[in-house]
Amino acid sequence: MTKKPAKKVSQKTKPKEKINPNEELEILRTITETISSSLDLEEVLKQIVEIVVKVTKGDACLLYLLNGDKDELTLRASKKRRSKNILDKIKLKIGEGITGWVAQKNKMVAISKNATQDSRFKIFNTLSEDRYEAFLSLPIVSRSNVIGVINVQHKKAHIHSHEEIALMTTIAGQVGSAIENARLYEESTRRAAQLTTLAEVSETIASKRYLNEILQLIVTMTAEMMNSKICSIMFLDEKKGELTIEATQSLSKEYIKKAPLKLGESVSGRVVLEKRPITILDVTKEPGYRYSQLAEKEGIVSLLSVPMMIKDKAIGVINSYTDKKHKFNDEEIKILQSVANQAAVAIENTNLMEEGLATKEALETRKLVERAKGILMRESNISEDNAHKMIHKKSMDTRKTMKEIAEVIILAYEIRK
Repeated sequence: MTKKPAKKVSQKTKPKEKINPNEELEILRTITETISSSLDLEEVLKQIVEIVVKVTKGDACLLYLLNGDKDELTLRASKKRRSKNILDKIKLKIGEGITGWVAQKNKMVAISKNATQDSRFKIFNTLSEDRYEAFLSLPIVSRSNVIGVINVQHKKAHIHSHEEIALMTTIAGQVGSAIENARLYEESTRRAAQLTTLAEVSETIASKRYLNEILQLIVTMTAEMMNSKICSIMFLDEKKGELTIEATQSLSKEYIKKAPLKLGESVSGRVVLEKRPITILDVTKEPGYRYSQLAEKEGIVSLLSVPMMIKDKAIGVINSYTDKKHKFNDEEIKILQSVANQAAVAIENTNLMEEGLATKEALETRKLVERAKGILMRESNISEDNAHKMIHKKSMDTRKTMKEIAEVIILAYEIRK
């Protein structure tokens, strides 16, 4: 019986050489050192994709992360030419494309050739993924939850060996821990910054600055804390039933001078009327939002609007706009509500102070007018009523206050003494 010749393995699909244990340990050591050297998430992701390309000898590595709502994947790191301008712009829904499928199923996908013919494949013109034959996609898992996906691509057909897949699985696990640590660090840093800002807001309110300066400082600090494109404070004029902008860190004259809102009108008007926070994912598409065209022009998208409350009374709102779609979480709402309540306290204190000054001024005026009347009654031998009429008429004729007329009468009397 003639023996059949052995089939030649195509060079295009030839398995890569096995990774020896020492080399694997060195790779894992490098990954560990990279992860532990920085808590900056962007820097960690950047270094990870570079190491993965080097280890797998791949032509590209793409790393996607799930957003906070866990319904969309965003490209956060890439090792390929001209990839900087596409980061954070390429997005996939869960289940969309091979990457979305891996995230949804929490399963690996290894395709040695003709990756674009896979029914799950999705083409992005900006990524030029159709130029790659081989595709290895693994879920990034942390605490049993998928938090992202890492893809390795080869331009030519490439068989992924068991050793390569095992190593990449281990790397993906380490990446998951690194991302979790970096996010915890970012969260603690963000909370520390928020607490610092809240303390600064409290100090500002307790200071002896004028109200306009206090409000301006509040919107500036709040915009930085909330990462807002625009932050504004609107007051309610109860007599007119209108909301007008009193402070904003925006430099746009068109935004600053936008028309007042009626109570119950648009989002801010509803917030005051209903006395509750309202979030809008995209104001440009929100029915009833009055300034949609201005929003498109200014590049603002999502909105968090909270009422400024004094006891059970809403006196205005604080608005925080982002320049991209953002789902505000409960913590962000509570923080902005805290700032709004402190701003309301500042306004109330200023109003009370102004009322106190007005009362003091009225009392001083009354004392001076009474004294001036007494002088006129004695000097001109007239009644108290006529003395009051004389001061009032002089005030009207000269367009000066009765206090100023009274001061002149008293001064003239004291000079004659």
